[in-house]
Amino acid sequence: MLLVLSAEHRAHLGWLPRAGGAAVGELGLLALEQLRRGAAPRACEPIARKLNIGVDTIQHGVEGLTYLLTESSKLMISEIDFQDSIHVLGFSEELNKSLLQLYLDNRKEIRSILGELAPRLPSYHSLEWRLDVQLASRSLRQQIKPVVTMKLHLNQNEDPTAQVLQTDPATLLHLIQQLEQALGEMKTNHCKRIVRNMK
Repeated sequence: MLLVLSAEHRAHLGWLPRAGGAAVGELGLLALEQLRRGAAPRACEPIARKLNIGVDTIQHGVEGLTYLLTESSKLMISEIDFQDSIHVLGFSEELNKSLLQLYLDNRKEIRSILGELAPRLPSYHSLEWRLDVQLASRSLRQQIKPVVTMKLHLNQNEDPTAQVLQTDPATLLHLIQQLEQALGEMKTNHCKRIVRNMK
């Protein structure tokens, strides 16, 4: 699986040959710091002075490098696929090797950082439901108005929570059909390949 870089990301990484392979390691450290702590423009200033390049250019380069490393790590692309992905940038063999080494050395740490940044979503515990049917009211003697009430019990960070939902049977049937369709799509080869690459 190849990583496709947009024109903007290619432009951000385009100045790397001027910096040389030695600076890629320093820029890689900056990219990892940016992942851990967020953007820090002042951290780019010493490298900008050392390389005699504008701070904005360095900052864009770090952002492009961060994108390259995070997306490659998310997909856990192989060495060959990584090399093919950066080949379109037209860098020298030495610079490509430096980028590959940076990726290989840091992909596990990047995946762990991304795992910590991912939102902790609640997980399903149980479901209670009830069907209420209104047969008549003062204004209408004969009517049938069904309502499904569900109490969804969830666990979020080991704390139990509950959500009460109400809907009519037609909407509930439509929701069930959509979920079954989504589950069916998960069984396609394309989705299986994506899930395999996400692990």
